Amino acid sequence: MSGQKPYRVLLFYKYVHIEDPVGFAEQHLQFCKELGLRGRILVAEEGINGTVSGTVEQTEKYMEEMHKDPRFADLWFKIDEADDHAFRKMFVRPRKELVTWRLDEKIDPNETTGKHLTPKEWYELMQQEDVVIIDGRNDYEYDLGHFRGAIRPEVKTTREFPEWIRNNLDRFKGKKVLTYCTGGIRCEVLSGVLLKEGLTDVYQLHGGIVAYGKDPEVKGQMFDGKCYVFDNRISVPINQVDPSVVGKCHHCGVPAEKYINCANDLCHLQHIVCPECEEKHQGYCSEECVSELVQS
Repeated sequence: MSGQKPYRVLLFYKYVHIEDPVGFAEQHLQFCKELGLRGRILVAEEGINGTVSGTVEQTEKYMEEMHKDPRFADLWFKIDEADDHAFRKMFVRPRKELVTWRLDEKIDPNETTGKHLTPKEWYELMQQEDVVIIDGRNDYEYDLGHFRGAIRPEVKTTREFPEWIRNNLDRFKGKKVLTYCTGGIRCEVLSGVLLKEGLTDVYQLHGGIVAYGKDPEVKGQMFDGKCYVFDNRISVPINQVDPSVVGKCHHCGVPAEKYINCANDLCHLQHIVCPECEEKHQGYCSEECVSELVQS
């Protein structure tokens, strides 16, 4: 393809039974290393969730081999072109859960989950009057970019969502409830939690923000800011029609969209900075963090 970048980033997940997650993880790590991929893949009895980067040839081979496995024959890969690897190393790790929910009653998305919407369906439905849009990510992800009118979750981790939902349930009753996240996996269970709490009109954006931004028809419209991603890129653009900056500098409050970790190793607070404040504060999130470093 003319103008194609030399690397790709693949984002994927599937809820499907894996008999021996530990053994699968060991073999899969070796397979990925032999291909030359880098990234992070989680494996659990309930399925697989991963992001990997590699050359076009390496990622094509990975997708081809995965689709040969009956469990992953219909595995959907969201593909981003890239100039280089998005990760430094390759990890494949067994986990109890693909996403850390720690629910009292486990939810199987193959049995209980919200109705999946295509990007066009989502775009049309989110503009109706009787809807609420719940951002299914953490607060710092929302701060960098989100759908217009979406509720900012008051959560730092996914496992805080069930209590937050119970505390806000009255806001959702009698409404069409729309949920979204980066690639779709968190909403598979999040929408299930909403259904378990008694809501009936629950939807999720199929493929998440990433797929929405690549849809040739909607072109990322009504997504403000950028989408936070968990790799070296930190963020990716979504809105191809009227892009905007919604992030604000942690120090001075001006529009900004660069996330950094606090330079104090004991803090490492991830915060948004503008170029001027990054230089002025030398990467620290506060004067306290500078003082702590001097005193140590």
